[in-house]
Amino acid sequence: MKNWFVVIIFFFAISSCTNYNESVPKPHGYPKVDYPNGSYKMVNPQECGFKFEIPDYVKIIKDSLYFDKAAPDCWFNIIYPKLKANLHCSYYPITNFKEIEKMGNDAFVLANKHTTKADFIDEIEIHKPNNVHGYAFSIEGNVASPFQFFLTDSTHHYFRGSLYFDTKTDIDSIGPVLNFVKTDIMHMINTFEWDAN
Repeated sequence: MKNWFVVIIFFFAISSCTNYNESVPKPHGYPKVDYPNGSYKMVNPQECGFKFEIPDYVKIIKDSLYFDKAAPDCWFNIIYPKLKANLHCSYYPITNFKEIEKMGNDAFVLANKHTTKADFIDEIEIHKPNNVHGYAFSIEGNVASPFQFFLTDSTHHYFRGSLYFDTKTDIDSIGPVLNFVKTDIMHMINTFEWDAN
């Protein structure tokens, strides 16, 4: 009987040396995202002077107010309801080169305002054969607007877009969604055309 007692004591002594509360790192978790499916369709906002293709799972909603005044007719938002993303779009008719130069400079200033939080800003030059030129700004890091762009014909038209998310902009969690939306925006840019003057 004493032998059993010694074996039991020995077993408890050894097992008490093992720390069962040792923390084990958990695997990375990402929120489940149901990406929308659809096809692209041509959109030609009435009397705005341009057209482009967007996916059929987004909504276009005209801006109603701009600093307590009525927003210009060709200001609108392209909304991704399932992904909580908004592409704010604004169009300006241009009468002279100085206006285009100022708006182009303003676009660089607005993109560079993110440098305090951005890890990197990739400036993508756009030159299309149908007289669509401009820049896209892919802004890496936890910033308010991770993708912006402007397009112009250098004589009559200026169009600008800025992407925002309706959630906290944590690049680790929104990264896959951002890449999905950027693909659609680049398709929009690649299919963008000015109406004949």
